[in-house]
Amino acid sequence: MVRLPSGAGYWTVLDEELAVVGFADAFLRHLRFGRDGAESTTKAYAGAIALFLRWCARTGRDWQAGAEQLGLFMTWLAHAGPSVSGIDAEPGAVVLAGPGAVPVRSARRVNAVLAAVRGMIVHAVTEGTAPGRLMRLLFEVADDADLPAAVRGEDGSTGWRVRARHRLHETERPVGRAADADIVALLGGCCSARDRLIVLVMARAGLRRGEALGLRRSDVHLLTDSRELGCEVARAHLHVVRRDDNPNGAVAKSRRQRAVPLDFLVVQAFDSYEFERMTVPAAASGDYVLSRRPDKTNCPEPGVIQRKSASSLVTSVTRFQRSG
Repeated sequence: MVRLPSGAGYWTVLDEELAVVGFADAFLRHLRFGRDGAESTTKAYAGAIALFLRWCARTGRDWQAGAEQLGLFMTWLAHAGPSVSGIDAEPGAVVLAGPGAVPVRSARRVNAVLAAVRGMIVHAVTEGTAPGRLMRLLFEVADDADLPAAVRGEDGSTGWRVRARHRLHETERPVGRAADADIVALLGGCCSARDRLIVLVMARAGLRRGEALGLRRSDVHLLTDSRELGCEVARAHLHVVRRDDNPNGAVAKSRRQRAVPLDFLVVQAFDSYEFERMTVPAAASGDYVLSRRPDKTNCPEPGVIQRKSASSLVTSVTRFQRSG
């Protein structure tokens, strides 16, 4: 993690001697500040690039030679588990995957890693630190025959587009939404009104973890008519606003502000939590909706719940329910 004096930061890649990898750092820095990417995006891309560079080093290739053999890298990604691809892997560790072996990484994960690697290579070519011939190895010109009819030309003529040469087919799977019984079980395992509110805003309002923990009190409008507050949205709702300066690291994924309607269960959960919140001295003067109890969340700002605590909450409650 590189933290600038302004407070903004991004993730980068180090080599085995803990030196910054220049071409990877240039791309990640551009991704964060040149393209206004999220800090979490640079973290994901840095991890993917580190995997690629680790494969190059362990197979005796420099990164530009590795870019010419992305097909081999894809095979390694699919079958190299932590004992081979991890940073602490034993020297000389090899991939031994016989017929029928289950891949250790899904097609979606492999494609995500390839997207980060392609982005780094394209940036290096653009800056002139890599040869332009690599672009022809990454992309190909294809027609639009495999695209849905809705996105093809209306005149029926063949269109052309550039697509990545290396990509695995991703099987479409329906989203597995938690059943009402699962939500009730989670609520039964919660030990506070705050925890029940976290579960409900994620389950009933569809908020992500970062969106829920980044809520400010001014974002929540529980009245049937909030026009006196300067809000034209009708009925009870909350506003999801992206803020990059939250001390707990909670950031909404979307850059577009949106209003989310709230049903009576979530409104009642807010009411119950308000009484609990008033017993937390650090929360009285804070603007964050979800304040921490005196439970050591290691957040720079007192009274603010840490981002990873939401995931820990759901995991802990689930284990409690299974053990019960």
